[in-house]
Amino acid sequence: MSDKEDGNESEKEFPDGGNFAKVSRGALQAAGGLIPFAGGVLSAFAGAWSEKEQEEVNKFFKYWVQGLEDELKEKETTLIEIMARLDLQDEEIAKRVESKEYQSIVRKTFRDWSAAESENKREYVRNILANAAACSVSSDDVVRMFFDWIDKYSDMHFQVIASVYNSNGISRGEIWRRIGRERVREDSADADVYKLLIRDLSTGGIIRQHRERDYNGNPIPKKTVRRPKGSGPKPPVSAFDEEELYELTDLGQQFIHYAMTDLPIRIEYKHEQEEEQP
Repeated sequence: MSDKEDGNESEKEFPDGGNFAKVSRGALQAAGGLIPFAGGVLSAFAGAWSEKEQEEVNKFFKYWVQGLEDELKEKETTLIEIMARLDLQDEEIAKRVESKEYQSIVRKTFRDWSAAESENKREYVRNILANAAACSVSSDDVVRMFFDWIDKYSDMHFQVIASVYNSNGISRGEIWRRIGRERVREDSADADVYKLLIRDLSTGGIIRQHRERDYNGNPIPKKTVRRPKGSGPKPPVSAFDEEELYELTDLGQQFIHYAMTDLPIRIEYKHEQEEEQP
């Protein structure tokens, strides 16, 4: 359930007592119909609760139903915002929106719905779908992978990606400062999480160590710096190292273009609830 809604939603009225038990049984049986494997088990539960209604079960379904309503509202808002950003008078865009390939991406995105974690993620989903309709910089396979990233990575991952963008090489220490974090001990949990995060993005093909490149894009080998004899073992690299620089891969650049570039709104829209407010 999303935490973006304010406390007013919690005051929404639900049927109590026996009436709500009937509603919850109906919802549970409907869910069982959507999941073939679990259908028999859920139907059995619903039958048991029809004999002995439990207040705790009612509370659970109250929040479950409210969570479904919130998710539907998020999806509706996202779809409307996408359409408000597309020039459907453009034949190419209209053709793209109606294509089986684009419809497949939209169905998968709304079925999996990884955007409920934060408002930032919902906006990334909206931007990717809008840009996937309006341009063809990335293939559909790459666009699908972008949605996998939205599901897999945290908001902090995306803060790091945004910090590396347009930097022409940036150190881990500078990234840490750009995302507004205070310096912590090297042996702290925060430092360990940060190192893991950098490793996630590196192995995921989103960022890489900055290297000078030749005409064909091949990295130019760095000059080997020999350590003086007797200087001892090489000291461990800090989580907040200031020497090694990082940059976005081409895949990371395309993600920025799709997820973090918001198309201008062409049609203003107000939700019905907003219009009813004085």
